[in-house]
Amino acid sequence: MDNGQRALWEYGNDVFLRALVKHKRPAGHTQPSQSSRLQHTLRALRHRNYRLFFMGQGLSLIGTWMSQVATGWLVYRLTESALLLGLVGFSGQIPAFLLTPFAGVWADRWSRHKVLKVTQTLSMLQSFALAYLALSDRIHIAHVIVLAMFQGVVNAFDMPTRQSFVVEMLEDRADLPNAIALNSSIVNGARLVGPSIAGLIIAAAGEGYCFLIDGFSYLAVLGSLFRMTLRRTRIERSRRNVFWELREGLSYVRNFAPIRNILLLVAFTSLAGAPYSVLLPIFASEVLHGGANTLGFLTAAAGLGAFLSALRLAMRRTILGLGRVIAVTAFLFGLALAFFSLSHTLWISMALMSTVGFCLMQHLAASNTIMQTIVAEDKRGRVMSFYTMAFIGVTPFGSLIAGTLASRFGAPVTVAAGGLVCMGVGSWFALQLKKVRPIVRPIYQELGILPEVAKGIQAAADLQTPPEQAD
Repeated sequence: MDNGQRALWEYGNDVFLRALVKHKRPAGHTQPSQSSRLQHTLRALRHRNYRLFFMGQGLSLIGTWMSQVATGWLVYRLTESALLLGLVGFSGQIPAFLLTPFAGVWADRWSRHKVLKVTQTLSMLQSFALAYLALSDRIHIAHVIVLAMFQGVVNAFDMPTRQSFVVEMLEDRADLPNAIALNSSIVNGARLVGPSIAGLIIAAAGEGYCFLIDGFSYLAVLGSLFRMTLRRTRIERSRRNVFWELREGLSYVRNFAPIRNILLLVAFTSLAGAPYSVLLPIFASEVLHGGANTLGFLTAAAGLGAFLSALRLAMRRTILGLGRVIAVTAFLFGLALAFFSLSHTLWISMALMSTVGFCLMQHLAASNTIMQTIVAEDKRGRVMSFYTMAFIGVTPFGSLIAGTLASRFGAPVTVAAGGLVCMGVGSWFALQLKKVRPIVRPIYQELGILPEVAKGIQAAADLQTPPEQAD
């Protein structure tokens, strides 16, 4: 890109920013207008680095969801085995369970920006390898398993690093909850678009082209990473043993009840509920008597619900009340799964998948937001690695269990059982809220999140403002 093109591109970004995310409201504005609501919902986009990441990641994730749907359909087409569907899911996610805690230690040591450049490049190469094998008609289930494990290793380093990197892209930490919600919106916006496109491409040309598009889509996020301008911060190179720092992080989580309880809830919902996705090809084919298009519709319906959920979180003006959101949505997620297992009608199944996606995203994004708000800064990478392990790391065991149970009792019974477990742990978390609120309240007071504290700070500032400046 030459200097003229670069200047034009930068000008376009500035116009986009001014049009959507003005930071100040008009004086005396009491009732939020539609414009101010939109500006508030998109306020994290006023940060250039985050805006670059948002746009690049949004394009890349469409390819990622296309690849995920194509992988599930490819495995089922090659094997027609629920057990092997679970095994592929296990292979792709078990590295997160084994490696993510160590990756979290290194995320607190290394440049997260540089790590993301490496992980995104490796993910691109993995997609191109799948595309080559599928398009040359040399693909075998063993290739899928090995490449899924490779991607799992990459994700073990990528996910906690990416979660921790969000705060570095923002000049104002107050926009962190909004940035997390917008991250969720692009993940699920892509989840809405990607599977639908994948279903059409698989039906018309086969799975290989989905992998090929996914490979090229990584160029978007890599381009955004290389264009970022980050403040130079000196990284303190820890001389302590990696295992010592890992134990320190574990001790912090174990003794801090709010984060410990959230991680336990996320782990159980991921173990029992999240593996429904690996069984969707069976529901599409055997329960709803459809094909790749039906699988795409079900996945896209879940993506629509999750996308609307993320937008709803982005519109929130405070994180107060998110504890209740976590408990209620975990329960409703399980309830929707139980009803989905009973459905034999496509439109009802799609409606229930939208509910599943909405509740799961509310649950995960709200959990992420509270943890990133209350966590000690020097332990952010490790805590987010435990979150990744709870969300992604235990899922392979759930996938393996779900595949085994589905091969014996059927996919509907397996999904219904998982839903009941999620309802149970959601109820447990609701009972724990009274115990953790006194622990979280002082942190919220220190950050100025509680309304009465924020008003007190503003009143003190007003008293210190000279009369001529107040006018």
